[in-house]
Amino acid sequence: MSDFSLPQAPLQRLDLSWLRHAGIEAAVLRLDLIDPLISGNKWFKLRHHLLQARKADAPGLISLGGNHSNHLHALAAAGKRFGFATAGLLRGHPQETPTVQDLRALGMDLHWLGFGGYRNRHEPGFWEPWQARYPGWHCIPEGGGGHAGAQGCGLIVAQCRAQLATLGWTDYDAWWLAAGTGTTLAGMVLEEAGRHVVHGALAVPLDHGVPETVTALAGAHGYQLHDASRGGFARIDDTLLAFIADTERQTGMPLEALYTGKALLALRDQVEAGCFAPGTRLVFLHTGGLQGRRGYL
Repeated sequence: MSDFSLPQAPLQRLDLSWLRHAGIEAAVLRLDLIDPLISGNKWFKLRHHLLQARKADAPGLISLGGNHSNHLHALAAAGKRFGFATAGLLRGHPQETPTVQDLRALGMDLHWLGFGGYRNRHEPGFWEPWQARYPGWHCIPEGGGGHAGAQGCGLIVAQCRAQLATLGWTDYDAWWLAAGTGTTLAGMVLEEAGRHVVHGALAVPLDHGVPETVTALAGAHGYQLHDASRGGFARIDDTLLAFIADTERQTGMPLEALYTGKALLALRDQVEAGCFAPGTRLVFLHTGGLQGRRGYL
């Protein structure tokens, strides 16, 4: 796997009562099934970063995230698998979570920045002391973002197209996915090039910079953003948890509450409000992140 080839995510029918009632056909691209450790959209976002690091002969990879970070979890696993040392710059103060324990077990050096230090991650010069401490290491933006992250996510669209015939579909009308940084959505918008609308259900409030990120990476057209944060990032409520439990009973497909659960609940609200015409074919992107369920279950 020296070229960091991506595993194939299966495309499956998504059969839910509220979709049937509205006359909507839906499928789900199961990125959660591609790899037990480098899970979901993180594989796609990391691929070009890994290629760049290998080309530069970088000894290690360094990035940022929280104490339940799916991104750092995937990065640590990728580093161990492909022979890169890894370091994580974490938000807040030292805390033991299942994710943090995994990061340590996978060999990642951990540095806790506090909350103020983490807020400075967008400031000029933020990376300089870390580049001095880890010379030659490849620095990856939070969440695997940036143009390299978006570039890898274009392959998600190709994986879907290659499997449409298995559903008896010749085409689809739109995508629906959770958006945390907006990088995955931007990569898909670029790949779609206006052929199909990409709907992003925001896991963070609108004022957290995702619209600006998507515009910078992919322009202003070909997508719609919807606030699905339910009052804030990682804000979990009983309605959301009940919806996830009911969906899992109907489909057997696991969801988590920070991204995929919120995104699918926001889609249900849009469908029930009549925002999609009967006969519409939607592809829901399961972005993985299931290891993060351990943070609240």
